[in-house]
Amino acid sequence: MKEKMKADVVIKNKRATFDYELLDTFTAGIVLTGTEIKSIRLGKASLVDTFCLVDKGELWVKNMYIAEYFYGTYNNHAARRDRKLLLTKKELRKISSAVRTSGFTIIPTKLFINDRGLAKVVIAIARGKKEYDKRDSIRERDDRREMDRAFKR
Repeated sequence: MKEKMKADVVIKNKRATFDYELLDTFTAGIVLTGTEIKSIRLGKASLVDTFCLVDKGELWVKNMYIAEYFYGTYNNHAARRDRKLLLTKKELRKISSAVRTSGFTIIPTKLFINDRGLAKVVIAIARGKKEYDKRDSIRERDDRREMDRAFKR
């Protein structure tokens, strides 16, 4: 019998929810090379300072860090290369029309391995938060933490 692979790799972009107001989310496949998927399965990736760009009807993720695979040879990949995201044409049209509107951007929020062993990226159409919105987020988080502490006593 074929054993199931572990699908517990989840890499999150924690700054995304703090810096942006997430409006709509999509789950996209990602085109990877052999050593990239091995590094992701080891959890050696980061979504810090990562963004997406629509170019000629295709969606690309820029500046995503996937560490070089330790056992890779001359076939190893570049750590911060541009990677293509796989979405349906309908989803691509919706994303590209939203991004044409001023103030909106596409942010990757989560990278995970699904139950079939494929790498997926959750992307969101987002609007940047103002400084006072960030202060409100911090205040809400602190209030929630205080309420949890009071409740546990």
